[in-house]
Amino acid sequence: QVQLRESGGGLVQAGGSLRLSCATSGLTFSRYAMGWFRQAPGKEREVVSTINWVPGVTYYADSVKGRFTISRDNAKNTVFLQMNILLPEDTAVYYCATGTNHATLRTGTRIAYWGQGTQVTVTS
Repeated sequence: QVQLRESGGGLVQAGGSLRLSCATSGLTFSRYAMGWFRQAPGKEREVVSTINWVPGVTYYADSVKGRFTISRDNAKNTVFLQMNILLPEDTAVYYCATGTNHATLRTGTRIAYWGQGTQVTVTS
């Protein structure tokens, strides 16, 4: 049974930082692309950042470039999202997701598995 378990969300002031983690089990982690998506109230879910199983291949939405960093630890089957200089517009539920194809994961399609989500709230 595949599981993706997010943690690290919370309440932070604008300009602050949070580090999200997504621990996985039940899949060959090193062969899967991983990604972070978010959904704000009243808005559609959107891709934030993705990382391929090929080293060094990452993608960032324009809105988070230069502020967020995605990374993965294949030994721990975990993907991370370091979020710096947080803005109120970053407030959303953040979801971890995985797929076998990085190109389609970036577009939010052919998602194999989703996590349950973790709330990030940024106050002004």
